[in-house]
Amino acid sequence: MADEKLPTRAEDFAEWYNQLVIKSDMADYAPVRGCMVVKPYGWALWENITSWLDREFKETGHVNAAFPTLIPMSFFEKEKDHVEGFAPELAVVTHGGGEELEEKLAVRPTSETIIGHMYAKWIKSWRDLPILIVQWGSVLRWELRTKLFLRTAEFYWHEGHTAHASADEAKEEMYRILDIYERFCLEEAAIPVIKGTKSETERFAGAHTTTSIEAMMWDKRALQSGTSHYFSTNFAKAFDIQFVDTSNTLQYAETTSWAISSRIIGALIMVHGDDQGMVMPPRLAPIQAVIVPIYKNENEKTKVMEVADRIFKELKSAKIRVKMDDRENVSSGFKFNDWEMRGVPLRIEIGPKDVEKGSVALARRDKPGKEGKSFVSQERLDSTVSLLLQEIQDSLLKRAIEYRDANIHNPKDFEELKKVVQDGWAFSYWCESTDCEKKVKEEAKATTRNIPFNQPDKEGTCIVCGKPSKRKVYFARAY
Repeated sequence: MADEKLPTRAEDFAEWYNQLVIKSDMADYAPVRGCMVVKPYGWALWENITSWLDREFKETGHVNAAFPTLIPMSFFEKEKDHVEGFAPELAVVTHGGGEELEEKLAVRPTSETIIGHMYAKWIKSWRDLPILIVQWGSVLRWELRTKLFLRTAEFYWHEGHTAHASADEAKEEMYRILDIYERFCLEEAAIPVIKGTKSETERFAGAHTTTSIEAMMWDKRALQSGTSHYFSTNFAKAFDIQFVDTSNTLQYAETTSWAISSRIIGALIMVHGDDQGMVMPPRLAPIQAVIVPIYKNENEKTKVMEVADRIFKELKSAKIRVKMDDRENVSSGFKFNDWEMRGVPLRIEIGPKDVEKGSVALARRDKPGKEGKSFVSQERLDSTVSLLLQEIQDSLLKRAIEYRDANIHNPKDFEELKKVVQDGWAFSYWCESTDCEKKVKEEAKATTRNIPFNQPDKEGTCIVCGKPSKRKVYFARAY
């Protein structure tokens, strides 16, 4: 598939994305509508994402556990807002073992209810708090419109669920996790994100406060890339999560939940990919460097492979994720296109002349063509490659920041906002009324993304109705 060209992003961004996911060998369509099969290359990327997050969570005192996939329907009915928010997306099991079930079971769309039920059993005293649990797995939401990685019926994620003795402690947890998500996006994924609070309309069902990180894709749409929620005592009251505090008084626990899902892979594709295929940020790339030996006959092969094997071992010893492409049934040109499609950050070409000169050719994926090609010595190649991978990582983040900032606008009025959000984001004052939010959604086909924590010093007037406004919000079309 590597020799088949993609549509350009400018021609058809949606089809470019769809074909790229398949041709880069990351995923395929499953026989169940709206579901996907994540292939080994895509799963290796997901493992790199999850392993970084897992380390960070454990550093901050979190532990992993597992809860059932099937949840009694009565659990959802205990938290009214929650069940209303998820009702259209529930997949429900009505029969088991050939018989109709006494109580229907929902295939989990998220786990607040089952975990709330268990926390009510486990928490009795202030000494039992905080509980800081993370679950890794998949959930099922019966989505009407699906897209590989971005929005599938079943998707993979972690979901953190914590319980605390005080509101301040729970809010601190919410913000701590959001900071981890921001750092992941900046340092590992090379995706610039904006932290902020969701509007009342956009917040998670049953939450008191929802915070998010929002990222701009190449087509200038927004993608909610992670969320962290503070529930206050909403779920604690619904599931009777109570404890005796230090004053011997019965209190309801304060809870949070938070998640980043496999849609972050969709974000990586849409932020960094180009018309040749995927561009992987080196820190997350399953393969950071691929060695392509080039020869025409057995004599050349012997000499080239001797050097290629030595370099492979050196790079592997330096903890660089390296692959040797010694396939003989395809041409070098096919290999180049194949690894470009998969987004491998660095290609190392070794031919007979390189052997004679004691050099190799390096081709950067973030700079296709002559601009990204250089010839370097084989001596201390592990250091050269490591430095170049960091340079590529930094370059991708810099490019993404510049692109995002160039496409965020400050429209002077509502008419201009309607034009701006067709091909960019608007950063505007908003009175925070649902009527004005609804008007933007209906007339501009855009939504509030989040109210960023970093706000201008002065107040302004609402871009929709002209009333005094204390804060600015990002408006954008979104996935």
